[in-house]
Amino acid sequence: MSSVSRVSWGSIVAAGLIAIALAFMAVSLKTGLLQFRGADRVVSVKGLAEREVQADLALWPINFTLTGNSLDQLQNDIDTQQGLVRSFLLLKGFKEPQIQLSVPKITDQHANSYGNNLPPERYRADVTVLVRTEEVDSVKQGMQSVGELVKSGIALTQSYEFQPSFLFTQLDSIKPDMIADATRDARAAADQFARDAGAEVGSIRRATQGYFSIEDVDPFTPETKRVRVVTNIDYSLE
Repeated sequence: MSSVSRVSWGSIVAAGLIAIALAFMAVSLKTGLLQFRGADRVVSVKGLAEREVQADLALWPINFTLTGNSLDQLQNDIDTQQGLVRSFLLLKGFKEPQIQLSVPKITDQHANSYGNNLPPERYRADVTVLVRTEEVDSVKQGMQSVGELVKSGIALTQSYEFQPSFLFTQLDSIKPDMIADATRDARAAADQFARDAGAEVGSIRRATQGYFSIEDVDPFTPETKRVRVVTNIDYSLE
């Protein structure tokens, strides 16, 4: 075989290898593009779950103030009025372990005043008796009878700081069902989107769970709570 023939045959072989390589690259590129386009077929939806629940723990702070010029007499008055509040609560059906007496906060009013505008009595005591109970209805009923304490000479403090609190503490018991409800809600939204797009919902690509929120249903029934959670889910479309 002549040297010219050997060169021509080598050129043909090289050209063939190049062609095969280019064809392989084209197939690989096409497959990659198809996979990329498939990855783009994703629908992101939110799922919502809500429930109304009843509070299972009540915190009822009963706060009152006393004034006096003698610390000894002021302490005697504190003991007397704490006893009146305690007796009132026991008559309303609360138990001793549910009643907590706090340490009084004593303020020297003259030390914080200037000039001749001194309060008539030097000392002021802020006293709180806390009711902590799972008997939410008993607290609601007791709150309607606090006028009895006022008639007994107890100067109750009315402020936002000393408002009763109603809490729901059993969130863990309803979390699994609420997450399942939120996931079903998200899937329903994804199915609707897929039908509109002429596609089918595939597997979950990504899912994140939002925070659970617990709020009063309205300002007038704080013992009834609304629990809410939102999930964010990405589904593939086929």
